[in-house]
Amino acid sequence: MNRFNLDDEDVVVIVGAGAGGGTLAMRLTQAGRKVVLLEAGKYRTNDSFVNNEAWAGSHLIWNDPRTTSGDHPDVLAFPGVPATMGRGVGGTLQIWTGLTPRLKAHELRTRSVYGDVDGAGLADWPMDLDDIAPYYERAEQEIGTSHRHGRPPMPANNNYKVFANGAKALGYRLYATGPYATNVEPFDGRPGTIQDGFNMQGDRTGAKWTTLVREIPRAIATGLLDLRTDCQALTITLDAAGRADGVVYVDPDGVRRRQRASVVAIAGNAIETPRLLLMSAERRHPHGLANSSDLVGRYYTRHVTGYVLGHFERPVHMNRGENMAGILADEAKHEPARGFVGGYYLETVGLGPVAYATLLESVHREGPAFTERVEWYSHTAALWICGEDMPMPDNRVTLDESARDDFGNPIPHIHLDQHPNDAAMRNHAWDRGTALYEAVGALETTRAYGLPSGHNHGTTRMSADPNTGVVDEFGRCHDVPNLYVSDCSVFATSAAANPTLTLLALVHRQADHLLGIVSG
Repeated sequence: MNRFNLDDEDVVVIVGAGAGGGTLAMRLTQAGRKVVLLEAGKYRTNDSFVNNEAWAGSHLIWNDPRTTSGDHPDVLAFPGVPATMGRGVGGTLQIWTGLTPRLKAHELRTRSVYGDVDGAGLADWPMDLDDIAPYYERAEQEIGTSHRHGRPPMPANNNYKVFANGAKALGYRLYATGPYATNVEPFDGRPGTIQDGFNMQGDRTGAKWTTLVREIPRAIATGLLDLRTDCQALTITLDAAGRADGVVYVDPDGVRRRQRASVVAIAGNAIETPRLLLMSAERRHPHGLANSSDLVGRYYTRHVTGYVLGHFERPVHMNRGENMAGILADEAKHEPARGFVGGYYLETVGLGPVAYATLLESVHREGPAFTERVEWYSHTAALWICGEDMPMPDNRVTLDESARDDFGNPIPHIHLDQHPNDAAMRNHAWDRGTALYEAVGALETTRAYGLPSGHNHGTTRMSADPNTGVVDEFGRCHDVPNLYVSDCSVFATSAAANPTLTLLALVHRQADHLLGIVSG
């Protein structure tokens, strides 16, 4: 692996080695560009993962302190850790579930289709589905998505069989075990699934696609990637013309360094990316870099979520098999007669014992009601709600100047309120999930709010008009022409689909733009 000079003016500096940063690094290095990839976490190999929720929570998660405010149920339940984001090479992909649905056409036109929703800042994306479609195709083919491009479907586990039978009984039609980003059979140098549960704590086999197992190694193989781990980015610097010319970071020895850059791309996450832009305020950008619109950090979204647990007389063993290989799309539509705008998916989920107990505790608190249901673990099926939530301008990430991290910088403050549309959607989804399990003989069901969110977007939303967004359709900052954002914070709205596939499509499109393949 090369080690480029700190003063090398030809390198592209990418901050963050997750889905977006890893993919962009591969694309650029394979095209002959030199890349310095800064990652705040460690470089772990798959065989170092431990199938243990507590271990994963302390080793793979971004656990830096945050402060919170607002009335959202997730913030009230988890004020110290309101969001679950991965830290390390592979980013949140180290712990992701693997479902890869595409966005729908109406979800890119929410302002036009949904109309004026009181209290919400809906926006149309500055592109349509035809612009993204070829990049969806590329991403699905590269990660080996099941159910797509001739790839076989994921085999059904017991959790899915219960789910599918309930869906059929209710008259639903659009349910399947994918699309799913884990190999059903060997593909692209990776093995097929062994149907191991608990791989949200890191997939030891490498059957599940991540940039850790595919894009990063391919970028390294070019000889043009300089991957620097345990390096926390602090600020982005500008030259006299107002262009990004470097990134200041702290290296593993605690030394502050500055890497010169021809282009900078931030692929942190929907919290750390706006934080970095806000911390990079300078004379020409007194309120934060790329923030002339005052929208850096605003319109933070994270999906409407919740759980339904179905408790049965016979064993289910939901933990066996791929964690989330089951999705029902019939409710992912815009049908205001249901009492809300936008739609949602129901998705199977194999909960580990710690997550299962955490959900039960949020409902039953303690005593016999709690302990009895803990003992039902092997007889429980579970589904998760994933729905479009309403972007609100005051749901945002700001800097908490009263609290500092280990480097002396202000920590992120997250304000999150719940929109009435979100509550109405969750109630509808709870009712349908409950009915689904009751239709196949559940003795009892449990409804619970979500765990800390793993889907986080907004905060540097894209727009055609510089006054209504932070970046353009290619993720290029309106205010700084060679500064890009390459993560889910560019989403103009959340849509209902799990976000990773859309992010990959956007980053492939961004790479084509940087390489001069597409213009705009």
